[in-house]
Amino acid sequence: MLEFVVADMSCNHCVSSITKALTALSPDVSVETDLDTRRVKVGGPIDQAAIIAALDEIGFEATPVQA
Repeated sequence: MLEFVVADMSCNHCVSSITKALTALSPDVSVETDLDTRRVKVGGPIDQAAIIAALDEIGFEATPVQA
């Protein structure tokens, strides 16, 4: 899974928008969000650049978390 910090993710509407944008990229993508830590985990056949671009398109800056 790829993990990102999305600092501006602050409510359930944000979570919904992020989930919708990422699942639109591929039907096989799984998305886990944690509002408390403002982290998003994405699994499936999708690369980091596509995730960052999709979130940027809807107004969210995603910073990759290094393992």
